Amino acid sequence: MAGALAGVRVLDLSRLLPGPYCSMILADHGADVLRIEARRFAYAEPLPMPTLHRNKRHMSLNLKTGEGRDIFYRLAREADVVLEGFRPGVTARLGVDYETLHALNPRLVYCSISGYGQAGPRRDVVGHDVNYLAYGGMLSLMGLPDAPPLIPGTQVADLLGGFNAAVGILLALVARERTGQGQYVDIAMTDGILAALPVAATLYWLTGQPPAPADWLLAHHYPWYNTYETADGKYLAVGAIESHFWRALCEHLGAPQYAALQYDAERREEMVAFLRDTFKEKTRDEWLAELGHLDVCVAPVLELPEALADEQTQAREMTLTVTHPTLGEMPLLGVPIKLSGTPGAVRAPAADFGAHTRDVLHELGYSDSEIEQLQAKGVV
Repeated sequence: MAGALAGVRVLDLSRLLPGPYCSMILADHGADVLRIEARRFAYAEPLPMPTLHRNKRHMSLNLKTGEGRDIFYRLAREADVVLEGFRPGVTARLGVDYETLHALNPRLVYCSISGYGQAGPRRDVVGHDVNYLAYGGMLSLMGLPDAPPLIPGTQVADLLGGFNAAVGILLALVARERTGQGQYVDIAMTDGILAALPVAATLYWLTGQPPAPADWLLAHHYPWYNTYETADGKYLAVGAIESHFWRALCEHLGAPQYAALQYDAERREEMVAFLRDTFKEKTRDEWLAELGHLDVCVAPVLELPEALADEQTQAREMTLTVTHPTLGEMPLLGVPIKLSGTPGAVRAPAADFGAHTRDVLHELGYSDSEIEQLQAKGVV
């Protein structure tokens, strides 16, 4: 069954996490994604990313050569989407910026992902995920009071940026159906971090007090939204925001007197201490067996191997295996967006560098001898 984006052609010039994550979403749902890189990296890629590069073709192409740009222009004339993750201004120097390509293909949707966007005083500043978290205000909310901010164990700004880019591209494709025209999509990863703080920002605007790390509405301040150590040194996460969930938990733990005190400031620390002492009486799994049938919003804090092997993970097909032509069977993460009529799928493992260069050039009409000449010149 064809995916929802079958027939959509995407040229992906990005390399770091946000771009490949965005194009992975598109490729999972049927888009023909062609990754284009000039050469093997001058330095080793810090992390292998087979999940991010699945379902895509790969072509080597030196955009600093006239022949390389000509090949790219031929591809762009027939493409639906171009995705890039360079610093602002780089694509203009390479001659593959939005204005140039729009003139060749007015229907083209062109998406740029950068740390701070294409406008503003910080547009040219370098950065990585932790820097965008810092500028976006999210890092200040992470960690313990009177301690350094805590860097999360995965890239947040990168992944939000890639997801926002995918949404932006899809919105632009929908608009093109009405107008016949493509457009430019400008994604800043710091924008995504700020946009992910609606509760924290609203509380600040209402009260005039910025949230403190590990001491605000949704971060360890109240007993009903907190984490607790169990007898075996593992943890439970309690998220009983609604009063009926909190009441059910209090009654089950033999403390009905706390049910009406959910937001009580004077007895907040008393209730937190009670839950800390109570949850240390049994192991994590004993608590799960005891509370599992109740509506109390309690979950185990799973370590990564546990999360990957979890029965819900398996039921949702969020891990799978593919066969790589040289590496054999390899695990990948599954497709998180479930569509009933045009479901996404993992059809192919990550392609090796330049694996489809010759095929793509043949599709453009180049002969074998012409391809060999391009290879000799270092164009491909």
